[in-house]
Amino acid sequence: MNASPLSAASGHAVPLRVGVAGLGTVGVGVVEILRNQAALIATRAGRPIEVTAVSARDRGRDRGVDLAGLGWEDDAVALARRDDVDVVVELIGGAEGTALDLARAAFSGGKSFVTANKAMIAAHGPELAAAAEESGLALAFEAAVAGGIPILKALREGLAGNAVGRVYGILNGTCNYILTEMRTIGRDFSDVLAQAQALGYAEADPTFDVDGIDTAHKLAILAALAFGGRPDIYAIHVEGIRHVTIDDIRFAEELGFRIKLLGVARMTGQGLEQRVHPCMV
Repeated sequence: MNASPLSAASGHAVPLRVGVAGLGTVGVGVVEILRNQAALIATRAGRPIEVTAVSARDRGRDRGVDLAGLGWEDDAVALARRDDVDVVVELIGGAEGTALDLARAAFSGGKSFVTANKAMIAAHGPELAAAAEESGLALAFEAAVAGGIPILKALREGLAGNAVGRVYGILNGTCNYILTEMRTIGRDFSDVLAQAQALGYAEADPTFDVDGIDTAHKLAILAALAFGGRPDIYAIHVEGIRHVTIDDIRFAEELGFRIKLLGVARMTGQGLEQRVHPCMV
C-alpha cells in the first residue's frame, strides 16, 4: 500500500525548491513560514519545500529575516532561469512590468508559478493559464483573493457541479477597517485614512484600496470562476468609499444597518452584473 503524504517520512524525498520574488511583509512571511514550519509542511506535502533564492529591490535592507545562504537576484526575472529553483513565487504586485515578465519567464523556463497578484490575474489570467497548461505546469493564485478563507479552490473544484446565482462579499480589508473606525470612533474618512496609513493598514497611495479597484480585481476573478468566461475588470461598475461621510454612517445605523464596501456579481436575465460600491448591510 502506498504511504499517505500525511504519514510518510519525507526525510529522503527530493526537496521542492522555491524562489521568492518580493520581500515585503507577505514575502518575508512566506520565507519564515516555509522555514519555521518546515517539518510540518514536509509531512503534509510528502516532500520538503525550501526557499533557495530570493529577489527584491534593496539588497541591503534589514527585513528581520535571515537570508544568509539563499541565492539573491537583483532582477526578479532571473529567478526563472536558476537551476536551483523549481517553483517561482511572485509577491511583487502590479498587472504589468516585472511581475508579468516573471510569470512568462517562469513558464517558458519550465517552472510552476505561484502568485498573490490579483491585478495580474484579473488582467492576464487567461494568457497565463494557457501558458501553464501548454507547458504542463501549475499556475496557483489562491492567495490573490481572500486567501485566508480560502474561496478560489472552493469555487473551482468544490462547487464545480453547482450553479452559482450570486457571489458577493467584503473583499478589501483596508476599506473595512476605515468604515469600521468611522463608525466606532466617529471620525471622518480623511482622519481615519491617515490613521490607517500610520498603522500600516493602508498604502501611502491608497487609491487602489479606497477607490474600489482592488475589490474590482478580486471580483473579476471570482466572477470568472463562478460563472465562466474571462475576467473583465472593465465590465465592473466601481465606486469607492472616499465620499462616505459620518452622516451616512449615522443614518445607516439609525436604520439598523452598517455601511460596507461590497463586491457583487450575479447572473440576471440580461447577463452577468458586476459592481463594487458601498452598501448598507
